[in-house]
Amino acid sequence: MATIKEKKQINAFWGNVFSRFKAGKKIPNIEVLKLCPIFQHLSARELKKVAGLIYERKYHAGEYLFEMDQPGTAMFIIKSGLVKVVVPGHTSQEIELATIKPEDFLGELALLDDTPRSASAKATEKTEALAFFREDLNELVETHPAIGSKILKDLSIIIGQRLKAVNEQIYSKGD
Repeated sequence: MATIKEKKQINAFWGNVFSRFKAGKKIPNIEVLKLCPIFQHLSARELKKVAGLIYERKYHAGEYLFEMDQPGTAMFIIKSGLVKVVVPGHTSQEIELATIKPEDFLGELALLDDTPRSASAKATEKTEALAFFREDLNELVETHPAIGSKILKDLSIIIGQRLKAVNEQIYSKGD
């Protein structure tokens, strides 16, 4: 079982450290996108274009947004509710890697390819999420390359930051 300190470190890999609004506040989808780091450099007009590609999803407590080992197809921005990132344990109990709160995002690697998910994401309460699919990003890259390249650049920066955080955690355990 992970300690509280270990759980906080693990959550740093998944959490949106750039989140700027309060949980439970109802806001329009375009406002959610505007504050998500992957879309932070888009103009209002570009955000409107992306908002037209976003799909709203609703999940009940216990329902999976996606499951481990399934091909990734979309990233999710949590609009309301709570999601646990988990992996199956050796017993019937799952190992919790992170808690994703409103306005955080997860599954962003699915925007790059369809490799299997490394963990599952399960709603722990009624949850609303915004899904952005890889196919829509690929089409955006073809039809609006300036928008697509901004998104891909910010996605690369975020993945790099998370990789650095993982490296720091691994190296600090040796101390």
